[in-house]
Amino acid sequence: MFEFHQDRNRYFQIQYENAVKYVLPFIEQSFPIKSQMRVLEVGAGEGGVLRAFTERGCQAVGVELDPLRVEWGCGFLWEEIGRGQLFYIEKDIYKTDLEQDLKGGFDIILLKDVIEHIHDQPRLFRLLHTLLNKGGVIFFGFPPWQMPFGGHQQIARSFVSRLPYIHLLPLPLYKGLLRINNEPVAELMEIRQTRISIERFEKICRDTGYTILHQVHYLINPIYQWKFGWKVRQQFTWLTAIPWLRNYFTTCVYYLIKPAK
Repeated sequence: MFEFHQDRNRYFQIQYENAVKYVLPFIEQSFPIKSQMRVLEVGAGEGGVLRAFTERGCQAVGVELDPLRVEWGCGFLWEEIGRGQLFYIEKDIYKTDLEQDLKGGFDIILLKDVIEHIHDQPRLFRLLHTLLNKGGVIFFGFPPWQMPFGGHQQIARSFVSRLPYIHLLPLPLYKGLLRINNEPVAELMEIRQTRISIERFEKICRDTGYTILHQVHYLINPIYQWKFGWKVRQQFTWLTAIPWLRNYFTTCVYYLIKPAK
């Protein structure tokens, strides 16, 4: 398992710095972020991304299922919580009530490294329609399933964590390899079940009534500069234009979408 998955302080800081340097500027290419905007992060984790928005004066809400990550987030963001600028909800997003739990709609909704964990993704897209204020936008950042570590095998504890594309093996072979090495089979199988490609994501957007405002595909994921010291690189334009093949060599994509008129 990579060191940054164990050090939650460092992981929080990486998420924060990545949001400041890449996520916010990406959003602002199409949608200006203003003070007092309401921001929701689905799968907020420790809240590093949300801090980048609260520093800009936004009002933030984090929804997170894992009680331990909520506890960490409340510890990192205690000042924002204390002044009423942010609050956490430890709940399944499908079970939240717009008025009682979330306290109203949002101008920006964030899902960073989350959509690939969601079952019935079209259902989520339809739900997000109901959570947006008029003119609001949704940010997605995720690794395409077919990319070298799209199976999240980096969370493994053995040599499996260092094997690119191993998640693309036939299911019996992949599952058997995980079991032999005492890896978290259920967690890794969930990623296989919910896997999402660039093409599938764009189709869900169209089918559920969204327009893509802006997109960037990365050959080298921006967050890798903190995790591995690698230089950020956007995907080659010619490769971005080739459906399906691009998934195998694109480590991260950013999308900003809005409801179609």
